Amino acid sequence: MSKDSLESAQVAARPQATGTPADAGDAGYSKDLKARHVNMIAIGGAIGTGLFLGAGGRLHNAGPALAVAYLICGVFAFFVVRALGELVLYRPSSGSFVSYAREFLGEKGAYVAGWMYFLNWSTTGIADITAIALYTHYWSMFTSIPQWVLALVALAVVLAVNLISVKIFGEMEFWFAIIKVATLVGFMLIGIFLLATQHKVGGQTPGLSVVTDHGGVLPHGLMPVVLVMQGVIFAYAALELVGVAAGETAEPEKVVPRAVNSIMWRVGLFYVGSVVLLALLLPGSVYSAGQSPFVTVLSKIGVSGAGDVMNLVVLTAAMSSLNSGLYSTGRILRSMAMAGSAPKFTARMNRSQVPYGGILLTCAVCVLGVGLNYLMPSQAFEIVLNVASLGIISTWVIIMICHMIFVRRARAGLVTRPDFRLKGSPVTEIATIVFLLVCLGMMGKDPEVGRKTLLLIPVIAVLLVGGWYGVRSRVSKEADRELSELTR
Repeated sequence: MSKDSLESAQVAARPQATGTPADAGDAGYSKDLKARHVNMIAIGGAIGTGLFLGAGGRLHNAGPALAVAYLICGVFAFFVVRALGELVLYRPSSGSFVSYAREFLGEKGAYVAGWMYFLNWSTTGIADITAIALYTHYWSMFTSIPQWVLALVALAVVLAVNLISVKIFGEMEFWFAIIKVATLVGFMLIGIFLLATQHKVGGQTPGLSVVTDHGGVLPHGLMPVVLVMQGVIFAYAALELVGVAAGETAEPEKVVPRAVNSIMWRVGLFYVGSVVLLALLLPGSVYSAGQSPFVTVLSKIGVSGAGDVMNLVVLTAAMSSLNSGLYSTGRILRSMAMAGSAPKFTARMNRSQVPYGGILLTCAVCVLGVGLNYLMPSQAFEIVLNVASLGIISTWVIIMICHMIFVRRARAGLVTRPDFRLKGSPVTEIATIVFLLVCLGMMGKDPEVGRKTLLLIPVIAVLLVGGWYGVRSRVSKEADRELSELTR
């Protein structure tokens, strides 16, 4: 069965198929996510450990220019989410970009998109449970408990939440996001007060002099700023969750544009604003990768308990990320399973309309991460974080390619674009793809971890090709069955 004949049948049948999901994987879901859930999922996706913890080491290496790096990466991240938002309004789907890749790139495109996203979130899940265990060890009452035990407990708790219902997931993400936003707002108010009153921080008067007296905006030159871009991109990972969540909300046409449009000012306020404040309060050399930059500032002004509060927030951010990863991969794998490109059991749903098969598969990989925590507790986090970056960059590139093809078909009169659009196509998509690939290439400048990560690309490619040959007959049968139903 050719891809063209299947696409033609789908386009022809869509007007008569009102009420029938265009993607078989969309059937059976509840619509229990409310506007406040999706809005907070968008916020939670934009705020995570990349800011609360990762900004310290990046400020140390890149200096105040890190704010510019966050702004540039934030603009391109917004382009990706805006493109995905347009596709969502064209056709909401819990399969999200995998479903769109199936429509615009064919089953091979959907297969690559799905499994690379699974690679991203399954390895991110390992990083998350590792981080949770490390953060929990901060408190002396937990230091005697092995790291792998804490990782396993965290995984079990978040798994239970995901399996109950999507509404519970939404509530959990809502409150996780509230904690993160409240913490950032509180810190920014303290920072602004310190600047306005010229209150000394660590013996120094905050302000522009902190920047000018310590090497300026680029204290170590331009190259360190370029090198941190890849890490900054990973900090924005999970923004695409808005597209997945849209498949389980009753009014995506109202909820999604509001959530997507708010991402840009949130990025500007929380990421760029926070980094600017941090740079004005203390020199970049004072910050370090091993401590949250917010804890560094608060400890310098003598705030007792700052470390405990911030550790709790970072712990919350890691739990939120793990929660989101299980949620999204469950939906993505079900979409793939219904098309034949993922194991059949990942299509199964429980009575609460939760695709538990895919969630359990992701958990199985995370259990391997528990083993990694047992064997290599000091290196587990670094290893999986870099592998995950390959997955998120490939996912964003696929989203932009799908959007380009969508716009081309709209201009040919084959589909209709919604009013909510990404402007400047195809220049915007091409610029974003080039930027992402450059960030990927810059990993080669890091001989310790980045270069080794890039060497995994041919290994992953071989696994994807081998996997495709293993599932293509099943995919072909599903395509034939779908075509016969569409043309019946």
